[in-house]
Amino acid sequence: MEKPRIMFVDDDQEILAAYARAFRKSYDVEVAAGPQVGLDMLAAGLDVAVVVSDLRMPGMDGVEFLGRVRELRPDAVRIILTGFADIAVAMAAVNKSKVFSFLTKPCPEEDLAEALTAGLRQYQLQAAEKELLRGTVRGTIKLLTNLLEMVSPEAFGKSSRVKRLTMELGAYLGFEDAWRLELAAMLSQIGCAGLPADILRKAYRGEPLPGDKAYQFAMHPKVAADLVANIPRLREVAEIIAYQEKRYDGGGLPPDGVKGERIPLGARILKVALDFDTLEALYRFKRQSENAVTESLERMYGREGWYDPEVLDALESLATMPDGYEPRLVSGDGLAAGMLLDQDVADLKGELVFGRGLELNTLSIRRLLDLGAVSGKKARWRVLVPPAEKLAFAKILDG
Repeated sequence: MEKPRIMFVDDDQEILAAYARAFRKSYDVEVAAGPQVGLDMLAAGLDVAVVVSDLRMPGMDGVEFLGRVRELRPDAVRIILTGFADIAVAMAAVNKSKVFSFLTKPCPEEDLAEALTAGLRQYQLQAAEKELLRGTVRGTIKLLTNLLEMVSPEAFGKSSRVKRLTMELGAYLGFEDAWRLELAAMLSQIGCAGLPADILRKAYRGEPLPGDKAYQFAMHPKVAADLVANIPRLREVAEIIAYQEKRYDGGGLPPDGVKGERIPLGARILKVALDFDTLEALYRFKRQSENAVTESLERMYGREGWYDPEVLDALESLATMPDGYEPRLVSGDGLAAGMLLDQDVADLKGELVFGRGLELNTLSIRRLLDLGAVSGKKARWRVLVPPAEKLAFAKILDG
């Protein structure tokens, strides 16, 4: 039986050696001499159950380090070691980096062993819950979508098309818990199962519906959300579905006054994907337009207040991307000459520094890194990555 893997991170080699000696019989112990070494190990594919980090380390403190560990290995349980004078910082780390627990130094071996046991137990509970989602919940979702496919191919086709675009938008915008977004898109049309196929075809192409059918179609997000809310662990998914037709300015259903960023981000993404799919069908099939994508985007930009501007801009980037380019959301170490900046970048005063469409070079990348450092938080930028040969040529020209 494989032993659970634990990682210790400290800038003191003697302390790391002591950890290895103390716990190698019970665990598969990995040590990292500093935060960057630890991040490199995780980025290279090392899988760990628990990460224990010192707070005070040169170059990057334990709070920032464990925050980045959370991005690379969200399932890993994180523990921080701190001196008595750093208790307030450690408490902040619990909230900021979702640290499982913190221990004060010097830490007796038995206390650290107890913390590792508790951390491993938490890791196993999380794994069991994920298995539940993959098993029981996924099975339920598959059953519902299979039924939808049999009962209403029109509704199933809509949800399948929208799922692809929704996931692309979510990845581009750095949406966490992508599985929730995927399930919301898959189940977004389940409330339409009782509507006739000809009515759905009209609705999905933006054509007017007769009064009673218009009401039934308008209520389908609520019907779907009520169904999904009965499935364990899917409350957030049900909320995304319930708000899928909500406008960014608060208009639309449900009529509860919720607007702007109070609308779940998943619902704002799903709204953009749904409307784009409807408009593209209208222009492509009903009006036989050769520029369905462009006309759909123009129509959506003309609907003032309907959409989250950031999500709508992301849609435009994905829909009109140059051939061979790939959209990405990257941190500072992922920036490279030749990439196209796909967002406007402002300084702390709100003044524009770089405009969307800028081709990055060494100077502009350095400026972006400086802006990210000043902001005091981990900055990420939306970029378009050109084909490999074009990127390589740009790096040569940049020197």
